[in-house]
Amino acid sequence: MGEPTISLPPTESKKIMAGILYVTVSAFLLGLKFWAYRLTGSQAVFSDAMESIVNVLAASLSLGMLFISSKPADSDHPYGHGKFEFFSAIFEGGLIAFAAAMILVESVQALVEPTPIRHLDNGIFIIAFTGVANLLLGTYLLLLGKRGHSPSLMASGKHVIADFITTAAVVVGLVVVKFTNLFWLDPVIAIAVAIHLGYTGMRVAWESMGALVDREDKSLLTVLQKTFTDNWFPGIIRIHHTRIMRSGNYHHIDAHVILPEFWDVKTAHAETNKFEKKVIDQYPHEGEIHFHMDPCRRAYCAVCDVAECPVRQEKFSGRKPHTFDELVSPTEPPEFK
Repeated sequence: MGEPTISLPPTESKKIMAGILYVTVSAFLLGLKFWAYRLTGSQAVFSDAMESIVNVLAASLSLGMLFISSKPADSDHPYGHGKFEFFSAIFEGGLIAFAAAMILVESVQALVEPTPIRHLDNGIFIIAFTGVANLLLGTYLLLLGKRGHSPSLMASGKHVIADFITTAAVVVGLVVVKFTNLFWLDPVIAIAVAIHLGYTGMRVAWESMGALVDREDKSLLTVLQKTFTDNWFPGIIRIHHTRIMRSGNYHHIDAHVILPEFWDVKTAHAETNKFEKKVIDQYPHEGEIHFHMDPCRRAYCAVCDVAECPVRQEKFSGRKPHTFDELVSPTEPPEFK
């Protein structure tokens, strides 16, 4: 018998194809940019070409991480392999920052010891073409990354768009140099490119590190808060101590839910499962919810809309909207203690 075939979901297959496209296009554009550098001797073009080296390395790593992260959970990785995408994004951010440092060193040296620039017309045309190609590629990667909730593709898309901005600045600068003969502008443009790249790289790495260590994402928790509110029903009284662990596009949600104390285990289990399904069906990411069930202790009667409650101590006055602080607080609200 042969080895079993792993069939990837459509979304994962699109991610893999996008990764292959990223590698192929980046390698082709890298060759064009170094050709333009050989033609012109421009430090600005060199800075653009250096960023493309990072593109190729990052694209190759991103493709590998997409293959790994698409694997289902197993005994060694019970939460899946999605976090490998964050490693790819962090590494890509670091590579961008490293390229920025190299460009800065070369550009300062060229500013002190200027070199002649040649064949500007051909160089401008080649670099402009690579810029348009990167704009199209970056837009595609960002759109697919958002739809598939892929940190790796999102980081790659931001990187390629940053490369387009770099290229656009280089083209504008070379046009100015061509018509003014102010050749000292060439390394100055390269220095500006290096500063922009350094900021982009550090931002990509910082955001990805935050996701890797599950730093609290207030925007994501706000979406979950609304999803809870839209789907709660009698018996799901209050929710607190909510946490989200991200594994690529798959989210593991933990929360404490307050339930009527007179419910037996079977009822509590069935009702929370029903609530979980309603929430996950509306939540914008794939995932699972684990609820820790707490009894109401007859402290929530005023906000509990269970119609026939044998232990009610106070008349129901209305549902009280969840606040963000209550949603994430590890303890129940003081007024219900």
